[in-house]
Amino acid sequence: MPVLHLVIPFLDEEATLEEVVSKVERVAWPSGWSARMVLVDDGSAETARSVSTSLQEDRDNVELLAHASNRGKGAAVRTGFKHTLDVADDDDLVGIQDADLEYDPADLVRFVQTFDRMSATDAVVGNRWLEVQPNVVRRAHRFANGLLTLTSNLFTGLRIHDMECCYKVMRVPMLRRVLPDLDEDHFGVEPQLAAALARHDASVAEVGVSYDPRSFAEGKKIGLRDGFEALSAMFREWRRSRSAARKPRR
Repeated sequence: MPVLHLVIPFLDEEATLEEVVSKVERVAWPSGWSARMVLVDDGSAETARSVSTSLQEDRDNVELLAHASNRGKGAAVRTGFKHTLDVADDDDLVGIQDADLEYDPADLVRFVQTFDRMSATDAVVGNRWLEVQPNVVRRAHRFANGLLTLTSNLFTGLRIHDMECCYKVMRVPMLRRVLPDLDEDHFGVEPQLAAALARHDASVAEVGVSYDPRSFAEGKKIGLRDGFEALSAMFREWRRSRSAARKPRR
């Protein structure tokens, strides 16, 4: 039976972590599929550590990994990816699930269905912007993400609409190929993942997802500085791809 392995990085998300896990468990996956979760504690304080430990102890489909100190989302994602590749089969899928309830795990059903329907697809990314956004803040968010995505697409040649979307799901063989390319420790992991997929000639599909962003007062961690870091990551990956293209093939 194939498995969707979800890497869930978190830092002090004690208010939402249990609900995210419960939402994943309530998803009605396509026939023959199941889901497992790898929680990666990126240096949380005691309250979140206690919640995550209880989740692992109470559930057979949850594993817990931990960093001794905060290293960043990208580092936590790599930790989860590396562990997952040690236990996953080639028929499995691996994706990322944020722990803050901005995304609905039920949308991941469409990702699995896309892989089932399109056997040549290596990765599926989400698109949060299919619908008209209801307020100025969300429209501004969409505009900023659109600029970052456009820049990423110019560098990578991909034709996706939401490069910064958390939901990126890959087949295990493709993840084995791109993982050695990943070294961004923070939110730059999003454009780096897109660049790595392009560099390895991945066939990438896209599906719409729902999105309920929280405010900075509610704990949102990404900001303007992360946008500049994303641009820097794109430029580094562009140079890396050009360097790789110049190397003679053996």
